[in-house]
Amino acid sequence: MDKLLEIVKAANAYLSDYILIVLLVGVGLFYSIKTRFIQVRCFGEGMKKTFGNLSLRGGKQKGGMSSFQALATAIAAQVGTGNIVGASGAILVGGPGAIFWMWVIAFLGMATIYSEAVLAQKTREVDENGEVHGGPVYYIKSVFKGKFGKGLAIFFAIATMLALGFMGTMVQSNSIAESVNNAWSIPTWVVGLVVAAVAAFIFIGGVSRIASVTEKIVPVMAALFLLGGLVILCVRIQYIPATFWAIFKYAFTPNALIGGGIGAALKTAISQGAKRGLFSNEAGMGSTPHAHAMAKVKSPHDQGVVAMIGVFIDTFVVLTMTALVIISTLYMGDNGIVNAAANGVVKTTAMQAAVSSVFGSGFGNSFVAVCLFFFAFSTIISWNLFGKLNVQYLFKNNKIATYAYSAIAIVFIFLGSLLTNDLVWELTDFFNYLMVIPNAIALFALGSVVAAEAKAHSKKKNGLVDEDLGEAKADVEAE
Repeated sequence: MDKLLEIVKAANAYLSDYILIVLLVGVGLFYSIKTRFIQVRCFGEGMKKTFGNLSLRGGKQKGGMSSFQALATAIAAQVGTGNIVGASGAILVGGPGAIFWMWVIAFLGMATIYSEAVLAQKTREVDENGEVHGGPVYYIKSVFKGKFGKGLAIFFAIATMLALGFMGTMVQSNSIAESVNNAWSIPTWVVGLVVAAVAAFIFIGGVSRIASVTEKIVPVMAALFLLGGLVILCVRIQYIPATFWAIFKYAFTPNALIGGGIGAALKTAISQGAKRGLFSNEAGMGSTPHAHAMAKVKSPHDQGVVAMIGVFIDTFVVLTMTALVIISTLYMGDNGIVNAAANGVVKTTAMQAAVSSVFGSGFGNSFVAVCLFFFAFSTIISWNLFGKLNVQYLFKNNKIATYAYSAIAIVFIFLGSLLTNDLVWELTDFFNYLMVIPNAIALFALGSVVAAEAKAHSKKKNGLVDEDLGEAKADVEAE
C-alpha cells in the first residue's frame, strides 16, 4: 500500500501541476472567449431557468429526466466530499489562497460546463426503447472519426468507469465512514456495509429512481449545510473581513503562511486550487454531461445555462461556505492568523474541528457527519449512473455487463470504508485526471459548434427569425 501510494502521488504531482492546470485553464479561457463570456451574459437566464419552476416532484420521465432532475443529478455528483474534505485539504496544503484559485477555476469552468452540456444535448442518442444515451463518448466520436475517435472514446469510457464507478465511490464511502466513526464511534466497516446496502437498493431502481432521489436530497442537504454555516459565520462575524483578506492575500504570497520559496508555494496554492476545484465542480472532467444529456429541454442552450448554475452553487456557494467556516475558526485567532496544518489539523477532521469550536464537539462532529453523509451518498449514486452509462457504451447495453458493474461497484463502496484515506484520494485523483485529457481534446475541437449555439441564442433573443438563426450557426461554424 505504501509503495503504491508513492507511485500514484508522483504521477498525480506531474499531472496536477502541469497538464491539469493547462487543460482546465485553457479550455475555460477558450470557451469564455468563444461564447463571449456566457457565464456572465447568461447568468441571470440560467438562474431563472433553474429556479423559475422549481419542483421537488418531477416524477418519472419516459426516457430521460426533467431539466431540474438532470441538474440535481449533476449537482449531486459535484457537491460531495470535495466540498468538505477536498476544500479542507486544499486550504491545509495550499493555504487559504487556494480558495481564490478554486474560484478562478470555477468561473472559467462555468463556460466549460456550458459547452459540455450543449454538446451532450446535441450528440445524444435515443435507443429503440426510448432511453437516452449521451455524454463525452458521443461528442468525442462526433468530432474524431475513424479509429482515433473510437479509441479516444473507449479510453474515456474506461477511465470514467474506474474513476467514478469504482475509485470515486471509495472516496465517498471512506469519508462517510471516517466522519461517522469520529462522531459516534461506529466501526467503519459497519458504516461501509450500510452505505453499500442502501446504494444497492437505489442502483436497482435505475435512472428514474436516481433522478427521484437526487431532486429531493440535493436542495435539502444544501439548505441544511448552509444554515449551519451561516450560524457559525454569525458567531465569528468579527473575523469575516480578515478571512476574505487572507484568501486574497495568500493567493499570491502563500509562502508567508505555508513556508518555502514564493515560486514553490505559489505553485502549491494554484495546483491545490486546480485539482480540488476539479474534484469539486467537475467542469471539464466529463462527468456531469451524462446527466445533462438526459434533460428534456427545448434547445441545448437551455440546459447549458442551467449547467452553469450547478458550478456556481457547488463552488461559489457550498464550497465557499466550507472555506469561510474553516478559515474563520481554525486560522483566525486573537493574535492574528495561524497555520492550522502546523497545529496537527488534517483534512478529514478539519470541518468537524471548525464546527466543534463553535458548537462543541458533540454537536459539531454529528452535524458534519450528517452533512457529509448526504453530500457523499448523493455523489455515490450519481457517479454510479455515469459509470454505468459508459459500461453500456463499452458493452453495447449488455445486461450481464451492467449487472456485473453494479455488483463490483457495491464491493468498492464497502472497501472504501476500510482503506487508508490518502491512498483512496490519490487513486481517485489519478483516474479523474485521465478523464480530463480526452474530454478536453474533444472540447477544443468542438468550439465552433458551441459558439454557433450561443450566437444563435443571442440572435433569437434579439428577435431574429428561425432562418436567421440557421444562418448564424452556419456563419460561426464556417469561421
